[in-house]
Amino acid sequence: MINKSKGGSKQNFFIKRFWIIYLSIFSFFVLLFILLSLGWLGFMPKFEDLENPKSNLASEVISADQQLLGKYFIENRSNVHYQELSPNLINALIATEDARFMEHSGVDSRSLFRVLGKTVIGRQKSSGGGSTITQQLAKNLFHREKHSFFLLTILTKFKEWIVAAKLERNYSKEEILAMYLNTVDFGNNSFGIKSAARTYFNKATDSLKVEEAALLIGLLKAPSYYSPVKNPDNAMKRREVVLNQMRKYKYLTEEQYDSLKVLPIDMSRYSIQDHNQGLATYFREYLRQYLNDWCENHKKPDGSNYNLYKDGLRIYTTINSKMQKYAEEAMKEHLGKELQPAFYKHWKGVKNAPFSQMNIDEINNVYKAAMKTSDRYRHLKEANMNEEEITKSFNTPVAMRIFTWQGERDTVMSPYDSLKYYKWFLHTGLMSMEPQTGYVRAYIGGINYRYFQFDNVKAGRRQVGSTFKPFVYTLAMQEGGYSPCTEVPNLPVTFDMPDGSKWIPHNADDKREGEMVTLKWALANSVNNVSAYLMKRLSPAAVINMARKMGITSPIDAVPSICLGTADLSVYEMTGAMSAFANKGVYVEPIFITRIEDKNGNVLESFIPKQQEAMNEQTAYLMLELMKGVVESGTGARLHYRYNITAPVAGKTGTTQNNSDGWFMGVTPSITTGVWVGGEIRSIHFRSINLGQGANMALPIWALYMKKVWADKTLNIPQNDFEKPAMDMSDRVDCKKFKQEIKNEKNAFDFDDKY
Repeated sequence: MINKSKGGSKQNFFIKRFWIIYLSIFSFFVLLFILLSLGWLGFMPKFEDLENPKSNLASEVISADQQLLGKYFIENRSNVHYQELSPNLINALIATEDARFMEHSGVDSRSLFRVLGKTVIGRQKSSGGGSTITQQLAKNLFHREKHSFFLLTILTKFKEWIVAAKLERNYSKEEILAMYLNTVDFGNNSFGIKSAARTYFNKATDSLKVEEAALLIGLLKAPSYYSPVKNPDNAMKRREVVLNQMRKYKYLTEEQYDSLKVLPIDMSRYSIQDHNQGLATYFREYLRQYLNDWCENHKKPDGSNYNLYKDGLRIYTTINSKMQKYAEEAMKEHLGKELQPAFYKHWKGVKNAPFSQMNIDEINNVYKAAMKTSDRYRHLKEANMNEEEITKSFNTPVAMRIFTWQGERDTVMSPYDSLKYYKWFLHTGLMSMEPQTGYVRAYIGGINYRYFQFDNVKAGRRQVGSTFKPFVYTLAMQEGGYSPCTEVPNLPVTFDMPDGSKWIPHNADDKREGEMVTLKWALANSVNNVSAYLMKRLSPAAVINMARKMGITSPIDAVPSICLGTADLSVYEMTGAMSAFANKGVYVEPIFITRIEDKNGNVLESFIPKQQEAMNEQTAYLMLELMKGVVESGTGARLHYRYNITAPVAGKTGTTQNNSDGWFMGVTPSITTGVWVGGEIRSIHFRSINLGQGANMALPIWALYMKKVWADKTLNIPQNDFEKPAMDMSDRVDCKKFKQEIKNEKNAFDFDDKY
């Protein structure tokens, strides 16, 4: 009995000790998790943090037809909702990363015991990890600190468990899957599944095929090692692993797996998302500068300024992606295939080409100025190199990639020679807008943004030539009582200048010189004598005032020569001004943005264009009739005989002195488009009017662009005529009728005078 009592007390002692130890350990872990949860042992996200997890979100530029034009980002990341994800993505992710995702509550105990038994004790590295998708999301949202100390690493792991449990309590499984795919890195500057789908396959996330989804999910293990671009063999093997997991968990049949695993990886649509590629690159850069200013003047609810590169703004623009594409295609077709080859041929073998009327010293000064404004020169200066060292560097051949109209080409040349090479290219600016709304539908600032970053739409101002004449004619009809059929003498006009000299402008040819000609014929044939005649009866200040009413803001000297287009204006200004004619005389300021939203879809600002009446409706219609004459029988007639355009078009060509600048302004009831073409500097140009006139340099781009626009029936751009005013204007546009009216008035006057 004594021995039995001793044995029992000993047994009770061990049982008691066991429970004390067990409860102590249990209490310790309970206390540990409480302290971790409260954030007393280091950072722990609050409920508000879980509701609004912070990450760098790219701001998106969206076209009027809801296409993504580009992004501004530190990390190329855009969020998607679960409904936007392809089922193939979800199946591939769950099968590969967390097969029991739908069954656990954030931490999978079965996986933990597997890791403990096989990976830790059994040293089987292939047995897989124990982190669930939710735990990985917790780690992505609230990055763990790297510790060399083992116990701190364990504490961090415990924190991830707690965050995972909180995520499971506050979000649905679908939301967790979407959040996870929004936070992961897919390589090649693609953060989140939306950016990855666009980069690798140029697709929306809901359109991914099984093999495409498997490839992307496979990248998560090691984006660089399994990159289909850098390591296609590794990517192929990794994709097969994912497909095999999908087969294992019944997301694919055996037959589907067998057929999919042998498909080649198609990277034909692969495109790195950056600011130098894609549609409307010049427009996006102009927009970036504007939006940076906007962010500096607009604050978030917390009082801080918006950040274009982190806050995931959604910028809804007026650009139509199809029209932008057609404009860029038209520009490349004319400049790349016709005008640039003609320019090379025109200057072949000519001394000092492509510079006109410049000696070698002046040309060398141009190259030196280009060198000193280059990024290479600035970097060498920052590296504390002197002028001699910099010059030597610029004259040392190096491997480089250059722009050609046939595509980028790798070559070896000195940076100085590359400056000479790029001076040969002709440049362009194009803007297309709706006259009634002010919405800019297409915007081309140059031929290639990566290599030529100067914006010829907004930043560039070039001499406008005869495209300025409509301002003079408008004032003559608005204030001077003229009409398209009014006849004036086609004779030289003399202006007395303030310095005592005389200025006598001359026509480009002697066609009908000395005769009485109508204003319609004079504008159609761009007759300088008639513009000078009207200017003498008006005044430079009055003409400038009319231009101001039509949206021109650039400085203009109040001198008679502006009637021939000596002013330097931008494509943006000229296109906006010409649109007033198609909008019944009302100028509508061109705009680029309709609204800006935050990442949650809240509208931060909406944009409405400014408007002002520039002229009455009758004058606007008369000007359209005048400008239609340019296309019907004047300098723009090749729209008919070469490009077979039969739709009513009001237009005006412009060619400046020495053919330095070629312009064409084309106005239709629905779309006004302005095009400029010229060299980087004014000394680079064609040496003949036949090649250098606006009708040859700029008009073809307009024609090719509008033919594509009209051909696309989804755009619904009609080819109708301009709307006539309610007042009968036939006696002012029908020149035969007009002459008869004048004759009748004269006969009536003679009769009254006689009796």
